[in-house]
This record gives sequence, structure tokens and C-alpha cells, in this order.
Amino acid sequence: MDSPKASGDRPSSQRPPSGSLVVRGIGRLLAIEPGAEAAGIRDAAVVIRDGNIAWAGAESDLPPGSVDGIPSLDAGGGLVTPGLVECHTHLVHAGSRADEFEARAAGASYEEIARFGGGILRTVAATRAASRAELVDLAMPRIRDFLARGVTTIEVKSGYGLDLPSEMKILEAVRDLQAATPADLVPTFLGAHAIPPEARSGRGALVQSIIEEWLPAVAEAGLARFCDVFCETVAFNRDEAGRILRAGLAHGLQPKIHADQLSASGGAELAAEVGAVSADHLDCAPVGSLAGLAAAGTVAVLLPGCMVSLGRPRFPDARAFRAAGIPVAVSTDFNPGSSVTRDLPLMGTFAMAWMGLSLADAWAAVTTSAAAAVGLSDRVGRVVPGFQGDLAIWPGADARGPFYTYGGAVPDFVVKRGRIVSQRWNTGKTRGGD
Repeated sequence: MDSPKASGDRPSSQRPPSGSLVVRGIGRLLAIEPGAEAAGIRDAAVVIRDGNIAWAGAESDLPPGSVDGIPSLDAGGGLVTPGLVECHTHLVHAGSRADEFEARAAGASYEEIARFGGGILRTVAATRAASRAELVDLAMPRIRDFLARGVTTIEVKSGYGLDLPSEMKILEAVRDLQAATPADLVPTFLGAHAIPPEARSGRGALVQSIIEEWLPAVAEAGLARFCDVFCETVAFNRDEAGRILRAGLAHGLQPKIHADQLSASGGAELAAEVGAVSADHLDCAPVGSLAGLAAAGTVAVLLPGCMVSLGRPRFPDARAFRAAGIPVAVSTDFNPGSSVTRDLPLMGTFAMAWMGLSLADAWAAVTTSAAAAVGLSDRVGRVVPGFQGDLAIWPGADARGPFYTYGGAVPDFVVKRGRIVSQRWNTGKTRGGD
């Protein structure tokens, strides 16, 4: 269980206000309940009171008079889903690496670019040079863009500081952002993202500093909920990653891991050993590691945007994970180097087209499974009583639509805790009281 200091939660008085709302005229409601079919509920309504879902079902079953005085929103026969959950981002950073995308298109590999001073370390230099206020200013439009695309919960990693003051600055920026946005931000400490230049001749000392100084400082300040590690040939080996994750657990930070992205580096096996909440990437995970992940209850977070950006058209087969009983989530992995996208519905398209996910699994991958990957499966990712009143209202009632219209799927309305936080300017739909 997370310790109170390490939970990353802020006092409720600091959160944006909750609201009450009844959504009528729903052509199809995907509540994403366990075992439910992708067909959803036709001609539905949803009632939100004080930020939480109070009722959801067929509009004809809504008790008369039960929503008197609650503001009303007409869904116009559209599709209503839970607010989407983005479970793996590097949202807070400075600088651009557009030239690296061009270099990869010309044949340079991710590893080659990293070895010649590009990659993560280039973003580290820009992020170290930026002030906390500048990082907040850079990140806020990115959050608004996520919200406009239906994403209401966003995991945010540090990892572009690679020294204690800079890592703290990034996580403090996340805290500042949470106070200024209606989206839920889930902070993750990723101090073990890469080996900084100043530590190349003493990586053992770096690992000890992370364990003995960085993790205690982050946990004491209550700046993160999770501890993540990049376990890879160009970053931290399995032994180093394991020591850091276990130290994080001792400080109340639940483990997550960048696993087997570029090679079979032992990340998936380590994730099972430490009971990681999620193992992310898994492009090169051995088939033999899947049983351990399933037994540990670890969520597999697949990141198809990286394949596109890196020019590696070899996508992991999501069906193998599902067959092993592993929940599969999908994420943008938004970052300035290997996946510069904030289009989570597009990742669902990729997962269906190239990873073998069914329509129902694709929706689960950006809602319920993604919520499990950030430890929030008891409050977001479903439209059922008791969960947060987070909704995305899409044009048209076809549940295939947001993935079918790839690259252009934008909700008409986005609701967070019962309040409209994003609206397409040309919806032509109105809101008013009953």
C-alpha cells in the first residue's frame, strides 16, 4: 500500500471543483463493465452528482423527477465512453528533437543517436536549463490537447533531469500543473531513465545515490506515486533496475518498468519478480516471461507510437498477452524523441490494425486496463455508480468510430468530475437546465 506521503495526492481543497450533470440523448453508452459487450447500452443517460456517477443506464429507466434541477447536456445521439486514461507519458520536458526523426528516416538507429549525444540526454540538457515555471508553461498546452482528445487522467513521469534537483523540479512542476488543470495527473519518479554524462565512469555511485538520496527525498516530499526504471542495454541493467525498484517499494513508491523495448534485457522477468503495477513497451519480451507477468497481475502497456516514430514496423502481438491472461493497456508514450503524439485514440487504431486487439479490448486498453496501470481502477475508466464523473462524448453512435476515423477522432464534449472541460466549437449542441 502507498504511504500517505508518497501517494502524490493533494488535499481535496486544492482540486478543481466537482459538478453535477445529467447527460441525455446518448445513442450508445460504453460503460466498460467487466464482461460487458462492446455493443453498449442504446438510448442511454448518465447522472453525475458532486463529481461522481450516481446512475447510468437506459434513459427510459431514469426515475421521473430524479434529476430535477441538475444541469443537462444533450449528447445528440452520440457515443459516450469513460474519460480516457493515458498511462505512460513524459509530459514535462523542454526542447525539441525533430532532427532525430529525420535522422532515423535516413537510417540512423535509436541507439546510434543516443551514443552520439542525442536521445534522452539531449532533452535532459534542455530540461535542466529550463525553470520550473517554464516547464509548467510548456506542459499546460499539452494537457489541454490531451483533454480535447478525450483524455481525463494522465500519468506523468520525471526522468529528464537525471540529478536530484532537476528531478525534483520536474515533479514539483507536475504538482503545480495538477493545481491548475481539471485532469487528474499521476506522478511517477523516473530518475533511472538514463546514465547522465557526469556518471558514466561511476554508475555504481549513481545507483547508490538514487537509492540512498533521490528516492527518500521524492517520497518525503510526496511528489510521486510510482517509481519507474528504464531497464535496457542503453540504460540500467536488470540488477541495477531491481535494486532501485525494491528501494522505491521500501519508500512506498509502487514499481513500474520500461521493459524489453530494444532487446530482451530481462525487464519483463524483473517486473514479475517485484510485482510491478505495469511493464511498459515489451516489444522484445520473451514468450516465456508472460506467465510470470500474468501471475503478478502486471498490466502490459503497449506503445505503438514508438514503432511509428522509430521506423520499426515490428509491433508486439497483443493477442499473446491477452491469451496469457495479462491485461493490455495502450498509451501514446508522449515524449519529444520516440513518440511525439498526444492522440490516444490513434493508438487504439494502431492496436487494432497492427497488434491484434479486438474492438472491446481496444476500448479497455484506453480505459479500464490503463486505469489499472496507474493504480486507479477503483475510480476511473468506467461509467458506473461510484466512479468519477469522467466522460468523453463522441460524434455518432458507432463504437468503432473513434478508431475507424484514425487521426481525426475528437469528442464533441469532455466531462471531468461532472464539469464540461472541453467542447468542439462546431458541435451545435446546447446545454441547459431541466
